[in-house]
Amino acid sequence: MTAKSAAAAARATVYGYPRQGGNRDLKKAIEGYWKGRVGADALRATAAELRRTNWRQLTEAGIDEVPTGDFSYYDHVLDTTVMVGAIPERHREALDADALDGYFAMARGTQRVAPLEMTKWFDTNYHYLVPELGPDTRFRTDSRKQVAELTEALELGHTARPVLVGPVTYLLLAKPAPGVAEDFDPLTLLDRLLPVYAEVLADLRAAGARWVQLDEPALAQDRSPAELNAAGRAYRELGTLTDRPQLLVASYFDRLGAALPVLAKAPVDGLALDFTEAAAANLDDLAAVGGLPGKRLVAGVVNGRNIWINDLSKSLATLGTLLGLADHVDVAASCSLLHVPLDAAVERDIDPQILRWLAFARQKSAEVVALANGLTHGTGSLTAELSANRAALASRAQSPVTHDPAVRARAAAVTDADARRSQPYARRAAAQRERLGLPLLPTTTIGSFPQTGELRTARADLRTGRIDTAAYEERIAAEIREVVAFQEKAGLDVLVHGEPERNDMVQYFAERLTGYLATRHGWVQSYGTRYVRPPVLAGDISRPEPMTVRWAEYAQSLTARPVKGMLTGPVTMLAWSFVRDDQPLGETARQVALALRDEVNDLEIAGTSVIQVDEPALRETLPLRAARHPEYLAWATEAFRLTTGGVRPDTQIHTHMCYAEFGDILAAIDALDADVISLEAARSHMQVARELAKADYPREVGPGVYDIHSPRVPDEEEVTALLRKGLEAIPAERLWVNPDCGLKTRGWPETRAALHELTAAARTLREALRTAGG
Repeated sequence: MTAKSAAAAARATVYGYPRQGGNRDLKKAIEGYWKGRVGADALRATAAELRRTNWRQLTEAGIDEVPTGDFSYYDHVLDTTVMVGAIPERHREALDADALDGYFAMARGTQRVAPLEMTKWFDTNYHYLVPELGPDTRFRTDSRKQVAELTEALELGHTARPVLVGPVTYLLLAKPAPGVAEDFDPLTLLDRLLPVYAEVLADLRAAGARWVQLDEPALAQDRSPAELNAAGRAYRELGTLTDRPQLLVASYFDRLGAALPVLAKAPVDGLALDFTEAAAANLDDLAAVGGLPGKRLVAGVVNGRNIWINDLSKSLATLGTLLGLADHVDVAASCSLLHVPLDAAVERDIDPQILRWLAFARQKSAEVVALANGLTHGTGSLTAELSANRAALASRAQSPVTHDPAVRARAAAVTDADARRSQPYARRAAAQRERLGLPLLPTTTIGSFPQTGELRTARADLRTGRIDTAAYEERIAAEIREVVAFQEKAGLDVLVHGEPERNDMVQYFAERLTGYLATRHGWVQSYGTRYVRPPVLAGDISRPEPMTVRWAEYAQSLTARPVKGMLTGPVTMLAWSFVRDDQPLGETARQVALALRDEVNDLEIAGTSVIQVDEPALRETLPLRAARHPEYLAWATEAFRLTTGGVRPDTQIHTHMCYAEFGDILAAIDALDADVISLEAARSHMQVARELAKADYPREVGPGVYDIHSPRVPDEEEVTALLRKGLEAIPAERLWVNPDCGLKTRGWPETRAALHELTAAARTLREALRTAGG
């Protein structure tokens, strides 16, 4: 590659950065604020310091243009809702009284007011707050946050680019507000929304913005001609404004497809595109439309969603090709670095040889800078970096960690029969009813109970040697005894052991399977102040010994009621890990499924009559483009059935899913062949129950009636009303009563109160159904 002239120097940039700080400082400050231990001014000071630290780290790494507006107390889509004034009427009074408390009320709800619905951000594990819109929605501009954060960065001497959720994506992510007809299309509000965006752009220009980035990832999905026309109209209008900064329209997570020529023709000043594996077709598509003459291209060649090091030589080749397709080419990560941990250098428990394979946000920033330098000065300027990169890639490819012949032989020997139950559902259901003897509208929970401070302290004490294994296990046993006793007293029908021994529903299993690596500091935001540490799936997977059987047996010994065995399913084990990218996902899923199959079979041998295999990530992992759905759903559903296919007909298999849009995978949910499925439904007002009924779903269903992501406790009347909605779609003989999700993030007082209300509502409805039936 020849060197570029100084005038054409490639700039290095990113679209966003982890928000939490090195020690999850933001989480601690916000939760302290909620509990009254931290004042509003102290919270704002913490947030400002975190922003300053992020910008400083990026600038010191060599990033030429830092993002602003990507920082959020809870969620960037919720920030956009505030920016455009789309406040639900039930929250307006709280927001007017106190902007910060009103903001958190929209996110979490209060005892009096329900929060906004929450669902997954495209095919990631990040959750956003769904805008509620209707034909009466009136937008109004509130750009204070966006302007203030830009001003902060400029005053600190940074070259900054505000990043906003684009207007088309914002409307495509929205749903009809409660009480609005379900067929209302929020995109019809585009002409009403664009003047607000125009005002925000003018405000940012006045504050010193030279460029503003408008993120349109929704255009990387299959879009109708009407939606593409709307995108073209939006950017014709915004692009021809006289009082605006330069506009960079960004899309990521997949190829733009039919949206690319629409945006390429729009009167905007640049496009930011994803050129990583999932979106590699953008390269050919860009050439097919004649490139971007006269425009800036920001090339996302560093994967912003995974933690493997970049193949620098391959990325430089892609960048070299792009030089002929745009007026100016800059280098970026493929999407916001929000989706990866902050810094791999602080990991002390990972083998240094393996650590060379990993790149978190700080390392990815350095990769972006190196590639921009290579694009500007030629590959000769990166001799040392390229040599080290090639050595690290070769080390990973040749490592025994990544290849276990026994695992591969077992996976290759799988047959279709291994992924099928021995009897059809109708016969299984009869056998299960006889074995379990459950009442109408059986009650249960999803699995976890509150993870108290005492439990976390016990785990920390074991890790540091302050207590021994025997003392730790007695603490776990005592917690299980308390959980089981409470459930019996509350009147639940199918119990759980509460999972006190588990740090996380994926990490717990990853730490007990070969082929996985655990991080100490690899925190990633899932929603709000909920952070997870996705394990690293680095090699071939097997199960050395049982993982859950001991505590499941102990819990069952405490009660005559059935206690569910609890596992995380193979698709979720992949989706909520940083998964290897050196073989097809389907092959990796099959390995994980076989390891979990061994656990399911051991639970059954131990006498467990109900086994739940959670797959909350089934929908979120669905590819954004429909053309890839069949391949994904084939291996995903096979992996679940492979996990569960070896049990007896009278062993009841449950699965659980939450916070996603299920309408377009109902056939796949059926193909799982689970006996009972529980799903999030409280915030969405039983929408999923109606969707399942419309699809003639034949099995038992537990649509959630208690939103565990909010601190509010529903009363019996509210739970009963939700159940009655559920009964309109699902016959009583097939309807379960349960919360939306696990209870680990809730406190004991609200858990006790909510579950008492839940079981009371179930009893009331049972009696009403008996009376009505004579």
